[in-house]
Amino acid sequence: MANIDASIIASGQFGLVQEFGVGIETIDIEAATHAGVWVAHVPGSISSNADSVAEHAIMLMLMISRHMASTQQSSKAEDWSAKAGIALLGKTACIVGLGDIGTALAVRLKAFGMRLVAVRQHPERGALPETGIEKVYGSNALSEALSITDYVILCAEYSKNTHHLINQNTLTAIKPGAFLINVARGGLVDRDALETALEKGNLAGAGLDVVESPTDSLRQQNVIITPHIAGITDVSYKGIASVVIDNIKRYARGEQPLYTVNKPDRPRCFVS
Repeated sequence: MANIDASIIASGQFGLVQEFGVGIETIDIEAATHAGVWVAHVPGSISSNADSVAEHAIMLMLMISRHMASTQQSSKAEDWSAKAGIALLGKTACIVGLGDIGTALAVRLKAFGMRLVAVRQHPERGALPETGIEKVYGSNALSEALSITDYVILCAEYSKNTHHLINQNTLTAIKPGAFLINVARGGLVDRDALETALEKGNLAGAGLDVVESPTDSLRQQNVIITPHIAGITDVSYKGIASVVIDNIKRYARGEQPLYTVNKPDRPRCFVS
């Protein structure tokens, strides 16, 4: 459910707001809590959504590294000249946000022979051993991490604190010739600053499953844009639907829903 605001929640139409997926930024959680309404989502690690998004991130990395957009155009024109691509092997990837998606991505990139670092809000939590991540930076050391990175992959949650996390300053700090991948939320990236970095050649390309608003000049660069479909796969939808159905049944039985993000003082009961 999207754009569930305080007025709808307070009107008494719901006792449970169940998100069909991970993101809950469009729900007024404080209003729901005061109104006695549960708010639940479906963690990516439970539904296989994280795995699907991680696969999509890798697809974007490969497409921009191999100049796939321009190569397709050349092929249609029967121009078979080849432009050398860039291999992931031996390159450094920085995963910004080390939740379910970031962790799933790290495990897969390790198999590509990449060197891995990460940035997270609580660096003291480190990273799981199976990810192969060498170092975890705090969010205050983002620029330092970006300066050594060939691929920056955004998997972080979007909030007022992370709005335009990638901006003119951070893009200046990025290693020249690096690539930017965003499979999180469009608001993490300042689009104007991104366009400037691409036009000046500071960035070699970008793979965007989300963007605040695409422009013609952005499309003219080495950029692949997809319409927020990273998590839309057979396994992800099956996993999400299974959890949503189970939670609705739990609520109907008078049980606390699973994967809630709030705790109402006086939860409303199911009314048949």
